Amino acid sequence: MAEGVLFNIAQGIIERLGNLVFQEIALLWGVKDDLQKLKEKVAQLQAVLLDAEQKQANNNEVKVWLESVEDAVYEADDVLDEFYTEAQWRQMVPGNNKVSKQVRIFFSSSNQLFFGLKIGHKIKDLNKRLHEIASNRTFGLLEGNHENVEFVRREKVNHSSVQEDNIIGRDQDKTAIIQLLKDLDPISTENVSTISIVGFGGLGKTALGKLVFNDKEVQDHFDLKMWICVSNKFELNVLTEKIIQSATNEEPKNLRMDQLQRNLMGKIDGKKYLLMLDDVWNEDREKWLSLKDLLMGGARGSKILITTRSKKVAKITDTTKPYNLGGLSDAESWNLFKKMAFQDGKEPTSSTIKAIGEEIARKCKGVPLAIRTIGSMLYSEHQESKWLTFKNNKLSTIRQKEDDILPTLRLSYDVLPSHLKHCFAYCSLFPPDYEIPVENLIKLWVAQGFVKSSNPNECLEDVGYEYYNELVWRSFFQEEEKDEFGIIKSCKMHDLMNELAVKVAGKGSTIIDRNKTDFDAKRLLHVSFDFDVDSSKWKIPTSLLESNKLRTFLFLSQNWEWWLKSFHKSFCATIASNFKSLRMLSLNGLNITTLPKCLRKMKHLRYLDLNDNQKMERLPNWIVKLQNLETLDLSGCGSLMELPRDIKKLINLRHLILKRCHKLARIPGGLGELTRLRTLSRFVLSKSNSKLRDSAGLSELGKLKDLRGELEIRNLRYKKDMVSELNYDGAVLKEKRHLYSLTLHWMLIERENSAAVEEESDVIINSMEALQPHSSLKQLTVEYYMGARVASWFLSLSNIVNLKLFGCVRCQHLPPLDHLPLLKSLELLSLTNLEYISAEDKVKDFASDEMMMMSAASPSLKSLSDLTIGRFPNLTLLPEGMGNLKSLQELWIFDCPNLASLPEGFRCLASLKRLTIDGCPILKQRCQKETGEDWSKIAHISNIRIDDLLIG
Repeated sequence: MAEGVLFNIAQGIIERLGNLVFQEIALLWGVKDDLQKLKEKVAQLQAVLLDAEQKQANNNEVKVWLESVEDAVYEADDVLDEFYTEAQWRQMVPGNNKVSKQVRIFFSSSNQLFFGLKIGHKIKDLNKRLHEIASNRTFGLLEGNHENVEFVRREKVNHSSVQEDNIIGRDQDKTAIIQLLKDLDPISTENVSTISIVGFGGLGKTALGKLVFNDKEVQDHFDLKMWICVSNKFELNVLTEKIIQSATNEEPKNLRMDQLQRNLMGKIDGKKYLLMLDDVWNEDREKWLSLKDLLMGGARGSKILITTRSKKVAKITDTTKPYNLGGLSDAESWNLFKKMAFQDGKEPTSSTIKAIGEEIARKCKGVPLAIRTIGSMLYSEHQESKWLTFKNNKLSTIRQKEDDILPTLRLSYDVLPSHLKHCFAYCSLFPPDYEIPVENLIKLWVAQGFVKSSNPNECLEDVGYEYYNELVWRSFFQEEEKDEFGIIKSCKMHDLMNELAVKVAGKGSTIIDRNKTDFDAKRLLHVSFDFDVDSSKWKIPTSLLESNKLRTFLFLSQNWEWWLKSFHKSFCATIASNFKSLRMLSLNGLNITTLPKCLRKMKHLRYLDLNDNQKMERLPNWIVKLQNLETLDLSGCGSLMELPRDIKKLINLRHLILKRCHKLARIPGGLGELTRLRTLSRFVLSKSNSKLRDSAGLSELGKLKDLRGELEIRNLRYKKDMVSELNYDGAVLKEKRHLYSLTLHWMLIERENSAAVEEESDVIINSMEALQPHSSLKQLTVEYYMGARVASWFLSLSNIVNLKLFGCVRCQHLPPLDHLPLLKSLELLSLTNLEYISAEDKVKDFASDEMMMMSAASPSLKSLSDLTIGRFPNLTLLPEGMGNLKSLQELWIFDCPNLASLPEGFRCLASLKRLTIDGCPILKQRCQKETGEDWSKIAHISNIRIDDLLIG
């Protein structure tokens, strides 16, 4: 178990027992005195926990004693959780739609007596156990110390710098590798040759590979470049799929191996390519040769660049001369250390601090990862006394070998605040090179109680992001991936950091594969499964069933081919019977049709993952008894039609994730009472007028003031009576400043109702006016809106990056888009009556059935990089002014059967990289007649496709 975890859990117990509401409930149940004793016992033990954790490594007696404390403290945490959960449930007033805000117990005296006796016995037993533990002679040998063992708590700093940009001392290595890539091997008879960068962990092999891979000289030298991370899973089908995905930027399609083989050969055939295989561990030559056979179709001069720790890997891959990467020089080490340890990388004014810093850099043996980690750890601590304390107490303990930097990394872990230790150690559940979804990771931390805030109004997820950023700054995470809005989506851990996480997590966490049994079940708290689970064929290992303290049961990846699976209820029954303390449970992709009743026992659950159970049509109403539930993930439950009618009773729910729940018919009434809700990805108004009053309306959405992320509102109406019933003003979207993506979906209207639409035109426009979002919105999608114009608030969306209008068939004009300075992606689909995009640009010479995009071609749209135009049956031409879109990189036009030509202007766009035109037969015919010379004018476009005609 990570250090400090037990201390913090004990602290949580003490805080909960000191809560006024908790004390009032305890008084009603007659257990107040026993709980006060429990609080005192836990505080008594907490005082020595940190000392015990430090001494257990060298004292087996302390280690055994500490394990008994761990068992008792976790049981106490569960008992109090059960106590409070029961109390919360009984605060629900029968027949009342509102959750009582005060402690009110509505249940019979017999039930009250029964539960009071039951919980009273548990508390008395706990007090007895804790008394025995405190009476043990080991307790008397330990020192009380309430202070955490951390070296420094940094003030908040700006973590926006990308650490990969701070690569120092690799210019010569980069030049040498590029030369090797350009050289032709005079000896080899093969078109494809291999180069290996070899070096021990932390030297920066991957960083050097990225420098080379992204160099302009390298880009110009190769026709095709691909990068994949191999890590410790060298499976031919997986690697082939990854290579194809890298070559095409398309998601994998679950092809058979023979299809993958043909696909790969087609991609590389006759092309001079560069394939980067990062972090290769495979030393089985036969496996390598199987992959190599698929890669031989490239043109002469093609290269495979490998990074590896193993010289044997370099040998079996036929590398003629491996490039052995060395450490940084003393001067380079010092320069990198300065960048990480001092503001703006400036030289310290104190000669003492400088001397210590130079000694630290030397001790790191020129290993960039070690230098970064220690440097960032010391950032902003510039008192000589602190540096001297660090040198004498910490640095002096390091005896680092050249090829082993774990002792140094362990040092950076040791000085972490305890709350960050928990969060980092928890990441031992992710295998090397795993793409960790950051948003989910933070929800997992919250579910385990790792994220704390003294401010009750502060969003725990925001605090969790601060924790994450702190760990990024200290180099515990790397390779962040962000979306187009700058939101962090995923990250990875360096393989050495992964090793460190596993080491510090100890027996408390493990990743289980199909054959793994070497774990201490009784000490296990968190477990993940790194393979596809079919509950009809795979059973939970018998040895794991002894893990009665288990708090995490996490599936890391599940096969998309869910239809091949058969769900067995016994699988869930085994979980519910044996792992009653779970805070997080994954049941994703198991092909569940009905959620088994046995899961009602899981009273401690905070996070329930049910995503991609495609056949599940509804959730049982008993799920609302899982009172502690904070996250309910139903993403990809494509058959889900309804949510529990009493969902409002899940009073602790923070995240209701409904992405890709396409059949969801409505949201139950009362949802607005879940005032803690932060995520509601899909809000569906009932299509049925008879059920409208039993469903959540827009006014309930208005009560959810703290929604964030993405929101899709479906089944908006256009008739006057329905608009009044739904109360569009009640949504109050303009106050939801944390939403970055909004979709407004109107119910599809049949053609015979077009006259009615005309009559209601003012109502339709007014309803859209009432749905004004906050100006911070970054993505807006409008579907099937029936107004002749859009709302006036379009002009206020100054932060919009992506804008999509689909099926708005009566919309005749749009406001000038040059009021959207950050716009990068514009999609206009099936706007069949669109005539112009701003009143001042209307030109009478154009027929009304031709779309004119004069403002879209405005030079002020400096950021537009992606333009999509589709389903315009009468569109015959595009404006010449499109040549002014200087940032346009991708243009996609589809289903415009009368489009006869492309404007000359866009052919001069040096930024344009991809042109795709589908369903434009007249244009295709014309292109086939044109000579190659015409297309040479746009030779800078790397990908041109007109229907099935490939050009360039």
